[in-house]
Amino acid sequence: MGRATWMGLLTLGALLLICVTFTTKAATAEISWQDNTTSLTDFPMSYFVDTSENMPFTEVTQQTFIDSSNRVSLGTAAIKTWAKIPLVNTSDNPQTLYLHHPYAYHNRQVGLYETVDGLETQRRILDLDDPSTYGWLYGGAAVFEVTLAPLQKKTLYVESVSFSHQWFSIDLYNKEQSQRALLGSFTDIAVMVGMLLALIIYNLLLFMYSRQRDNLFYACYLISGGIWIALSYGLVAEVFAFYGSASLYWHLTLMTMPIFLILFMMDIFETRQHYRFEHYALVFVLALLVAEFCYGVVDIVGALRYSSSLAALMMLTTLSVTISLVIKRHPIAKYFLLGHCLFVGFSGLAVMFYKGRAEFSYLSSHGVGVGIMLEALVLALIIAYRIRLLEEIKASQEELKYQAATDSLTHLFNRRHFHKEAQRIFMQASVTQQPMAVIICDIDLFKRVNDKYGHLMGDQVIIDIATTLKQHARKCDIVARYGGEEFIMLLHDVSLAEAHQCAERIRSAVAELSFMAETQEVFTVTLSLGVAAVDFAHPLEHAIKLADDALYRAKHQGRNNVQSSEINLLEIQEGIN
Repeated sequence: MGRATWMGLLTLGALLLICVTFTTKAATAEISWQDNTTSLTDFPMSYFVDTSENMPFTEVTQQTFIDSSNRVSLGTAAIKTWAKIPLVNTSDNPQTLYLHHPYAYHNRQVGLYETVDGLETQRRILDLDDPSTYGWLYGGAAVFEVTLAPLQKKTLYVESVSFSHQWFSIDLYNKEQSQRALLGSFTDIAVMVGMLLALIIYNLLLFMYSRQRDNLFYACYLISGGIWIALSYGLVAEVFAFYGSASLYWHLTLMTMPIFLILFMMDIFETRQHYRFEHYALVFVLALLVAEFCYGVVDIVGALRYSSSLAALMMLTTLSVTISLVIKRHPIAKYFLLGHCLFVGFSGLAVMFYKGRAEFSYLSSHGVGVGIMLEALVLALIIAYRIRLLEEIKASQEELKYQAATDSLTHLFNRRHFHKEAQRIFMQASVTQQPMAVIICDIDLFKRVNDKYGHLMGDQVIIDIATTLKQHARKCDIVARYGGEEFIMLLHDVSLAEAHQCAERIRSAVAELSFMAETQEVFTVTLSLGVAAVDFAHPLEHAIKLADDALYRAKHQGRNNVQSSEINLLEIQEGIN
């Protein structure tokens, strides 16, 4: 929200400053309406709370009203409230003005009663559950036309009946300013919801890709927050003409939102595994929120009356848990604390506003929405940071797997991993009966190399021979260092004759290698190789044993040669005969 929010607040402040310059002095008992008066968005009025909620209008006019501004928040004990606004037309011309109740969408009923000299002259009732009265409803705002005769005094009584929390604002405009006020009044809310929608789509895609539950919980938190913001701040009423009791149950999202936030915290902090005390604290609040949600399904009005208190408990608990995790040096707790402090700060202001203990202002009336947006942006950064941590952990795990599977000197598979991987390929090939062969090779007289030229030179010989083996192997073949100076290859989809030819090419390539010792002496080495075909009637170890026997014979026949398994050759000859 950042820059857009502050720009919106600055713009709002500028508009309020302009409006104030056109209003009369606050000390005036009556609002004077003249030809050059364009709008009144900050003026004195008075209010009276009808605790019985059924007092006749004639009795209401006789009550003592409390002086206030035209923006009030009175909490849950003022379900039915009356506002009193005295007007006087000081000009010699008739005047027409428009009374706006911009937050009518969250009320049950809004009424306007006009009196002249103590007598009621007109009554208009907007019932949010009665579409026949929607003629006074524009988007989510109630708008009433008021006419003043020349030099006439008139008193307006505005009836505001809420479902749970009583707060409202009343503005007076001429026709042009009334039309302007109705245009673009929900732009800031549309920006909030649009940004949340983008984050929702992004995190749902992340969840589909990674199956990380924190992405799902965060997306559900954003969905609940987005619905509540659009509903509570009038965007739903503006776009979908959704009012009154029909929209009331959608306020259950006010309860699901902290539920998903707590689930998100439990998942990213892994409280169940590592922080038992903090986990039980979160579970306790989670149980209360679920209980309130279930109560809200049965009696949403009753549940909403307790929502502010439960929200305060939730914010206190989650903030305390986060501080505890920061003290315990959880790597992302400090970032979460930053976002959550923003949420708790603005939402705490909103809770005070809804309870009637904070002055009516943009930040107090929109505190939850601003807090949700700021925390949502910080949580998005936390998720990105956590993804990076998970990727680093995954990379380190892959590195450990690689190190466990490979020989550190040659970077070929080691003996243990060769047997594991070769067994898997052997099982697959046994189904299709594709021929396979094993080659085992050993560096001839390698001990002499180490003794004469040193172990570093011996390591270089091993590395170069390993490189030669990889150059003569295909991607489907497996090459491994089987021992100190011994290597093994498993060739896929080759006959014994083809494997023998491959072994000969390797022998020749190694014989052509030359090495230079530190004494500038150039020397060469040779390989002895044994080859055996894989017989699927026997385990893979049987073919490895035959190749090892063939290698033994190559050593005893002068080294630097290739020998194939005599058993395999005998089987081939018998097949030919």
